[in-house]
Amino acid sequence: MCACSIALWQIILKADFYYLTRTPLDRALPAIAERVLASGARLLILADDALLLDRLDAHLWAYRAESFLPHGRDGDQPVLLVLPDAQISGYTNIALVDGIWRDVPAGTERVFYFFDADRLDNARSAWRALADQPVERRYWKQDEAGRWVAGP
Repeated sequence: MCACSIALWQIILKADFYYLTRTPLDRALPAIAERVLASGARLLILADDALLLDRLDAHLWAYRAESFLPHGRDGDQPVLLVLPDAQISGYTNIALVDGIWRDVPAGTERVFYFFDADRLDNARSAWRALADQPVERRYWKQDEAGRWVAGP
C-alpha cells in the first residue's frame, strides 16, 4: 500500500506576450482566435476602449472573404468582446488587446497579451511581475519575414 499524500494540483497559467512590430492587431488577433476555436475552447477579448472593440467586432465579420469568426459583444459567444468591468465567466482563454495587463479571473488557463511599441514598458512590467507567479511566460516577436518566433 502506498503511503502517498494527496497533492494539490494547480493549473499553471500560460501567458503569451505578442509584440506587434510588423503585423497589426487586426491581423494577429483573428489567427489566435481561429486557433482557440479550433481547439474547442472559447476566447474572451478584453479592452478598456469601446471604439477598439467596435473596430475589432466589425473586422472579425469580414477579415477573410471566405469565412468569419463567430463572435459578439454580449451573450454566450464563442468569441466575446467586452470591456474589463463586464462580469463574465466560463472563458479559459483571454486576449488582452489594448496593451494593458490585467489580473485575470480564476479558471483562466491562457492569456494572449498584445502590445506595441507604445505599451512596451507596460509589457516589461507585466513580464517582471509574473516572474514569481505560477505562470509559464512566452514572448513572441516577428522575424524579418513576419513569422512569429519565440524570443527573448
